[in-house]
Amino acid sequence: MEKQPAVYILASQRNGTLYTGVTSNLVKRAWEHKNDLTDGFSRKYAVHLLVYYELHETMYTAIAREKQIKAGSRANKLRLIEAANPEWHDLFSDIV
Repeated sequence: MEKQPAVYILASQRNGTLYTGVTSNLVKRAWEHKNDLTDGFSRKYAVHLLVYYELHETMYTAIAREKQIKAGSRANKLRLIEAANPEWHDLFSDIV
């Protein structure tokens, strides 16, 4: 899964702190978050579980979708996660 635009949501735990991001390399970016290789929100709040992602054809559509998700409510983010991953499994092993 190299150079595939994606939007993703990380969580600290089920119903915990959420982080929404966009990347062109989901495997690499999720690994960086898991291993605290980036300073910032995900490291500070231990947001390491990949609980949701969407693949996109272009970075333009991925960025537009990320903005849409971020602009939405927490309840909307929870609905996205619950619909695709009701058990809140860490999806990292699915993408490697």
